[in-house]
Amino acid sequence: MISFDSQNSFELSRPEHWGLWLNTVVEQEGYVVGDLGYVFCDDNFLLKINQEFLNHDTFTDIITFGGNVGKTVNGEIYISTERVMDNSKTYGVRFDLELSRVMVHGVLHLCGYNDKTDQEAHKMRAREDYWLESLNN
Repeated sequence: MISFDSQNSFELSRPEHWGLWLNTVVEQEGYVVGDLGYVFCDDNFLLKINQEFLNHDTFTDIITFGGNVGKTVNGEIYISTERVMDNSKTYGVRFDLELSRVMVHGVLHLCGYNDKTDQEAHKMRAREDYWLESLNN
C-alpha cells in the first residue's frame, strides 16, 4: 500500500492517480509494493532528518529509507516541497513535473537503482525520464 502524508501545508492532488502510477513503476521494475509511505515536508524538517540519520548538514529534496524484504518494496520517502519548488524554478520546469521526478526517483532507489557514480546517475535519469513519459501518456 502506498500512503501520502504531509508535515507541512502541502496537499497532493489526486493521490489515487499517483498511487496507481507508482505501483505500476514498482511492478514493472520487477517488485511488488509492500508498505511505502511518502511524507511531504519543508526544508527544515528534512534537514533535521538529514543531520540525524545521514550526518549531512545540507538541504536536499528527497531522502529515501528502504526496508525491502526480497522483492517487496517497503520504505519511507521524505520530500521537501520547498526544495522541489526551488528546483522547478532553477530547471525551468513546472512544479508538478519536478515533483513527479523526485517521487519516482525515490521509488527507483527502492527498486535497486543508485546514483552515486556518473554511470549510475545516467541510468537513474534514463529510468526517471522513461517513467515520466509513461505518466504523461
